[in-house]
Parts: sequence; structure tokens; C-alpha cells
Amino acid sequence: MARPTVKAVLLSPQRALGDKPLLIVAPSLGTSSLLWSQAGTLLGSDVDVVAWDLPGHGVSPAAQETFTVAELADAVIGLVDSIAPGARFHYAGVSLGGATGLQLGIKHGDRLKSLSVQCSGAKLGTPEGWLERAETVRTQGTPVMIQGSAQRWFAPGFMDRQPELSGRLLHTLRDADRFSYAFCCEALAGFDVRDQLGTIRVPTQVIAGALDSVAPPSMAEEVAAGITAGGGTATAVSLEGVAHLAPFEAPAHVADLIKSLITWTETQGAGE
Repeated sequence: MARPTVKAVLLSPQRALGDKPLLIVAPSLGTSSLLWSQAGTLLGSDVDVVAWDLPGHGVSPAAQETFTVAELADAVIGLVDSIAPGARFHYAGVSLGGATGLQLGIKHGDRLKSLSVQCSGAKLGTPEGWLERAETVRTQGTPVMIQGSAQRWFAPGFMDRQPELSGRLLHTLRDADRFSYAFCCEALAGFDVRDQLGTIRVPTQVIAGALDSVAPPSMAEEVAAGITAGGGTATAVSLEGVAHLAPFEAPAHVADLIKSLITWTETQGAGE
């Protein structure tokens, strides 16, 4: 196993980094920086918003070998160091991107200012389920996942209201490298940090979609409880009418939540 390579996409206006807080945002499996385009625009006047794509998704190159979620977290640190060496940053991630955020909090907490874990958990699904999906996609390609993903990703009626936008995101899944997608599935099969949540000390918000069948609100509450049990600060929030892709389905609401967390953290001095 080795640290994969991930590439960045700037979602806020082009300007010199450093004058505003840095926010790194992360996608879910099968998506890209497009997941954050709307929320990033809403946040872009107050913070520098940099998205990263999973291996073989969006602008990131395909992975050549298996990796863990912890190694994805290492890759994020490498990415940040390539654009702002040694910088501390705020982080928000969805599903696999949120799992990577938990690993950042556990392994690289000294680099984080705040953490927003969205539509995710300390353990997602079952190892057997992820390994089966990995094998399916390796043999049949990512298009085989489109119908199921559309049902999991979006709340009922969302695709009817936003057909062009949701279609573009599903095209990201269609175009993802099948082998990299499978490696991501295998990383999730081995991901379970429930017994390490108490080591996270960075201010954390855990956002769930009330209609999320993958990472329901009970999982967000479990993460927040695990962090607070160890002496950390964490709150869980459930968004009505939202399924598995909170910043895509409710960009304004999510942007407000992140902005509040960043403002509070910077005001408290934790962002210094």
C-alpha cells in the first residue's frame, strides 16, 4: 500500500492564499469537486475553498495500488503542503471524504482548525458489502453503480427539481476509473475508527441527512458522542429533506453551518 495522489480544485476566487482561512473540502465516493461547487461559491468570499478529488475521480490520477483511508488523509496533508506548506486548515468532507476527515482528526489533529464530517460515520457499511462492490465495479465498470447511487445520493424529488445538476454528478460516477473506485471501496472495507474517536480534539460538527440510508443521523450522533466522551467538542446536526450528499442537496444550509463553525473557531483562537 502507498499514499495515493490527489489533486486540488480551487472553488473560491483566485487570490493569494493566506489572507483568509483555508477550507479543504472533500467528496464522496463516485463524485468530484462538483459536489462542493455551490457551497464553495457561497463560502468563497469569506474563506479560501480548495476541493480535492478521490483517486481516479475528477482531476486526480488513477490509483495504481490499494490504499487505506489513513493514507488518503496523508495524501490530503501532502496536498495542503504543496499549496500552503505547513498551514493549518479547516476541513469538511462527505461520506468517504468525511471518513478521511476523521482520520485527519485522529492522525493529523495538529494541522486542523475545525472539522465538519458530513453524511459519514466512524464505520460505513460492512467489509463484505464493500468488497463485493469493489469486485462488481472492477468487472463491470462504474456505470453499473449509477442507478443504485442515484437512489442513495438524493432525496426523493431532488433529481426532478435539479435534473441537469444531478445528471452532471452522475456523469462523474460514470467517468470514474473503475479500479480506483474499487480501491476506494476496499479502503472503506477496512475503515473503522469507532475506538479512536475520543482522541479527536479539534472542534467538530457532524452533519447528517435525515433521509440518508447510508449514514443516518444515528451515526452522526455516535461520532459526536465518541468525540465528546474523550473530552473533545462535537455537535451533531440533522438536515430535513436531505439524503447522502448534504452540500449538493442543501448548499446554503451547509455553507451556513460551516461558516458558523469556522467563525467560532477563529474567534476562539483555536484557529491561530
